[in-house]
Amino acid sequence: MPRPRKSASPDPKPFVKWAGGKRQLLPDIRANLPEDSESLRYFEPFLGGGAVLFRLRPARAVVSDLNRDLMGAYMALKDAPGQVIRRLKELAGDLSARRYYEVRDMDRAEGYPQLTAAERAARLIYLNRTCYNGLYRVNSRGHFNVPRGSYADPAVCNEEALRSAAAYLREADVNILCGDFADAVREAGEGSLVYFDPPYHAPDRNFTSYQSGGFGESEQERLRDVYAELTSRGAKCLLSNADTPFIRYLYGNTGFRIVPVQAARAINSRAGGRGKVGEVLVRNYGP
Repeated sequence: MPRPRKSASPDPKPFVKWAGGKRQLLPDIRANLPEDSESLRYFEPFLGGGAVLFRLRPARAVVSDLNRDLMGAYMALKDAPGQVIRRLKELAGDLSARRYYEVRDMDRAEGYPQLTAAERAARLIYLNRTCYNGLYRVNSRGHFNVPRGSYADPAVCNEEALRSAAAYLREADVNILCGDFADAVREAGEGSLVYFDPPYHAPDRNFTSYQSGGFGESEQERLRDVYAELTSRGAKCLLSNADTPFIRYLYGNTGFRIVPVQAARAINSRAGGRGKVGEVLVRNYGP
């Protein structure tokens, strides 16, 4: 069977900022990919901003995240990029604090469910580009509640980046899902490459949110079990996480390869946790 051709779209990049993004780790991730990665079907169940997806540009991919607003934006950009961009340009015409909180509070209004997918996507991108640190956080009612950031001239609508991301999503065979990570990789097996980028293990801080339920050590253990199951099915798996004794314990006694790396992180509840921090890549293939 001939190898599927990659998309011809020019240099797609993430269209949202996302906590824990992998732009700085891309050289380490690429160095740890299997040699036949381009011929494998790619799975990424914690998609976030999609830095790895857009850098690798696999010809066949299944991507997912539990965040419904985020995945809705991916779907809308793929299906109707012109509508998303038009609405985003309208929003970008007013960057005042008053307008920010009007847009932020749209999800409190009765008419919010009637917004089109493109309107919801534009709202998410607008808020992501203008809120504090690009954070995504909702309250117990599911309402976005991040305060406005302090930006002199935020790049709210980068049309070139939006269109290049949309072109890749359309031209390649990319299946966009929304749901739990275990469901997103049910079809993975021999001939697959799975990249896991979960909320990092953080025993001494709370910045581990996986929607309202969190992503504690029991979820890390469930992820390890899914990783092991995929290994038994012949899938090639690569995982990134914090370099903590717990993560080394989970993966260190299984025969998986643990590669220490360093990354700069700007978002942390403690100032001492910002800057260069230790992380690991875990892979189930050699050498």
